[in-house]
Amino acid sequence: MKTLTQHLASYAAYHRDSRNILTHFVGVPPIVLAVVILLSRPAYALGSLPASPAAWLAIAAAMFYLRLDAKLGAVLTVFLAGCVYVGSALAALPTAHWLGWGLGLFVAGWIVQFIGHYFEGRKPAFVDDIMGLLIGPLFVAAELAFLLGLRRPLEAAISAQAGPVQQRSGFAPTPKH
Repeated sequence: MKTLTQHLASYAAYHRDSRNILTHFVGVPPIVLAVVILLSRPAYALGSLPASPAAWLAIAAAMFYLRLDAKLGAVLTVFLAGCVYVGSALAALPTAHWLGWGLGLFVAGWIVQFIGHYFEGRKPAFVDDIMGLLIGPLFVAAELAFLLGLRRPLEAAISAQAGPVQQRSGFAPTPKH
């Protein structure tokens, strides 16, 4: 299994433009929430515990994240638990509302993502490696840690492999070299 640094460096190679990283803070959480909402039906009970495909997927993802890194995994586990809670509540709504929230957040999140990749001048990482869909939330959690001044050795290791983040402004795509 790849290490945390290997996963993040591979993903980060597609995300070196600061504007693209910013769009991931805005786009990835709604996409994750949308997937959880859409997988929150059918809901059923295991004894007294509510369950759904979303809950099982969140448990599996949390185990993956925790195995890679306890601290980032804990942050993502709390986030996923919140998504499951919200997803369960929205799944109890009439079908049109449940689908509206799920599809609306999904489409809005991807629009933001594609704007970011326009800035980057590169396709999303998942196009070349489907694991990018699972690493995206981890990337956002790691980037948040870096912004807070945490995990500097991890940030340095990722930059050594993927290159430095380019601080850019404006709406033009990153120039091709």
